[in-house]
Amino acid sequence: MKLRRKVVVIGGGFAGLGVTRALASSSVHVTLIDRSNHHLFQPLLYQVAMAGLSPGEIAVPIRAVLSRQANAKVLLADVVGVDLDGRHVLTREMPPIAYDYLVVAAGAANSYFGRDDWAEAAPGLKDLDDAVEIRRRVLLAFEAAERETDAAVQRRHLTFVVIGGGPTGVELAGAIAELATVVLSRDFRAIESDATRVVLVEGGDRILPNLHPELSDLAAANLRAMGVEVRTHLRVTDIDADGVTCGNERITASTVLWAAGVRGSPLCQSIGLEVDRQGRAQVLADCSVPGRPEVFVVGDAAAFVPAGEERALPGVSPVAMQQGRFVARQISRSINGESRETFSYIDKGSMATIGRKRAVAQFRGMRLSGFLAWLAWLFVHVFYLIDFRNRIVVLLDWTWAYFAYRRGSRLITGRRLYAGAPVPASPRAFTEPALVPPAPQPPPPPLRFSAATSAPSIPSVRPLAPPMSAPPPPSSRAPRSG
Repeated sequence: MKLRRKVVVIGGGFAGLGVTRALASSSVHVTLIDRSNHHLFQPLLYQVAMAGLSPGEIAVPIRAVLSRQANAKVLLADVVGVDLDGRHVLTREMPPIAYDYLVVAAGAANSYFGRDDWAEAAPGLKDLDDAVEIRRRVLLAFEAAERETDAAVQRRHLTFVVIGGGPTGVELAGAIAELATVVLSRDFRAIESDATRVVLVEGGDRILPNLHPELSDLAAANLRAMGVEVRTHLRVTDIDADGVTCGNERITASTVLWAAGVRGSPLCQSIGLEVDRQGRAQVLADCSVPGRPEVFVVGDAAAFVPAGEERALPGVSPVAMQQGRFVARQISRSINGESRETFSYIDKGSMATIGRKRAVAQFRGMRLSGFLAWLAWLFVHVFYLIDFRNRIVVLLDWTWAYFAYRRGSRLITGRRLYAGAPVPASPRAFTEPALVPPAPQPPPPPLRFSAATSAPSIPSVRPLAPPMSAPPPPSSRAPRSG
């Protein structure tokens, strides 16, 4: 009997799940390891952060996705290292896991360009925990502004700064503006509909640099029409709990969101792989690691530079999905003794949504904007949701929100009730009312024993209320009227 090869996949994102599912018909054992139990549809993560969707509508348990794949096993564990020479994956929770082929699809993390201390005041958006925390901060800012009597403090609560003019930053800025002017304006009494200030900060010369300049200009014009301040050529020099510093300019805000950069998973560097400046592993034409043909790195964790190009492929879901399916084929070819192929990315286009009926998109030379681009964005994102039930729920939620101008997931979870970062730099003083101790009460009278009975005599106690009189006999009651 021919022994099945062992394939270990680290990460259950687009790339990792793509590899695993594509190996369903191969004679291999696949072990997928992830420290989360769910697959997350990251392109819609900002919708959770802006209270448009609930977390369960863009995530699905990995075990449910692979429940019918007999050759796949899912482990919830935290990978802490890899023994490349011994071919073992090391986790925090269990003994080493042996592999014949290893696929690292560990994704990416937020990059603060050496200023990790900014993360507390300016959270990024990479997972559901980030989305729920951003939703909490945004909604708490409106709640704090509603109860605030100081105009200056209220303005600070109603000022939102989004750093980074890529698709995530543009979508966040547009969603906050729409949330404030369309959805929340009729639910709050002390906040004017035009009081919210949203500032989008971009260090480059234009937002959405991955799109055609014409579409970038259209996106900026749409954001400005929604009330967003689009600030380009502006470099952030400091972030704290009270706002953002950009050179000599200070923007006071209680809510700052980070969408300016990402880096590859720290796992790649920690296990000894060669990485680029963004922490992504350098890979060959077949997505394998130099000198380790049995080790592949795919998705956001990989720096794949196509032949003849100078820049690596972007960290977007289409790249991850295509690389996942490609690596599965190369593993099968290697097992069958066939030569490996060269990965070739098929660019199906890029798009970004700005707000209600506002989006920009480009598909192989064709450029769209406005309502048609928004419909295309909606269709693509619903189509690629991995779970059929999620597709129906998301489509129904969007339809309801479109016609009712409502967002149904405006929940503030957790016990924190103040706006801003979890630990403010200088919280406002709040004096609690002094607790007045109760007046001392006299001790209860001692029990006295009777000499005749040797039983304690209970002191008389005054009743709290007079005893109720007995009801009259049935014969004296008035007859019931007909």
